[in-house]
Amino acid sequence: MRRRFVTLDVFTQTRFAGNPLAVVLESDGLDKAGMQAIAREFNLAETVFVMQPSNQRHRAMLRIFTPMAELPFAGHPTIGTAVLLGCTSGYNLGEHDMVLEEAVGDVHCMVEAQGRERGRASFVLPRLPERTGEAVTASDAAAALSLTEDEIGFGVPSRWSAGVPAHFVPVRDLDAIGRAVPATSFEATFGKEGRAVVYLYCGQTAEPDHHFHARMFAPKLGIQEDPATGAAAAAFAGVVMDIAHPADGAHRFVIEQGYEMGRPSQIELGMTVDGGALTRATIGGAAIIVSDGHIEA
Repeated sequence: MRRRFVTLDVFTQTRFAGNPLAVVLESDGLDKAGMQAIAREFNLAETVFVMQPSNQRHRAMLRIFTPMAELPFAGHPTIGTAVLLGCTSGYNLGEHDMVLEEAVGDVHCMVEAQGRERGRASFVLPRLPERTGEAVTASDAAAALSLTEDEIGFGVPSRWSAGVPAHFVPVRDLDAIGRAVPATSFEATFGKEGRAVVYLYCGQTAEPDHHFHARMFAPKLGIQEDPATGAAAAAFAGVVMDIAHPADGAHRFVIEQGYEMGRPSQIELGMTVDGGALTRATIGGAAIIVSDGHIEA
């Protein structure tokens, strides 16, 4: 059966930057094995399959695959698909809401199509970040990332999840984070409780109006390095609460990622704090359509 697909670059306003995404439309009838085979064929960090929602008040049901596995939730597929649906079916609606059904739950999105090929979207985290599992030591994290222990800085490694568990490792500066690379001990160190997903961050940034610089490695998911990781940025809200202790009120942080790969990305993390606790968080960013075509599947 011939099915339409569209590719987008996400967390950027510029083609050939950000994080590439494939979206397969009219995916009803595909089984999990078929979806996984298509995701391997595209060989992008994630491929989204759009289906009819179970609740007709919702816009669509999404299933999300890396080249190696299905994910219950991911940020750049959610943003990219929301922008695509806004551009193709609601580009003249201005700013509007939609609900996307994902394995993690219903994801409430706000979309602003900026014509037929680009737009912006944000979504409310369906699950606030929680600490999960056991964190690694600074010395083990450094060795597994080909760094020295004194290059692990301004905090200690931690493990959080807002749908996809990840290790969060603070790194001293841009020089150190730029030299990080998974060592032979990477999987043994970070993969004791599932696939190793590791998010590095530092407070020094490449662009002055940004707040954090990040990199993400997940080789066993088929992602040697990710240009932009919305699900990890969502869980990073828990880390920000720990290291920055933001005051009550609304806060906005811009996370830059993908710069070492030549695919600069900007992820907007919104946080609402009440009584010293995180009560709401959002992930937002831009996306632009790059190509469309058909796949036989």
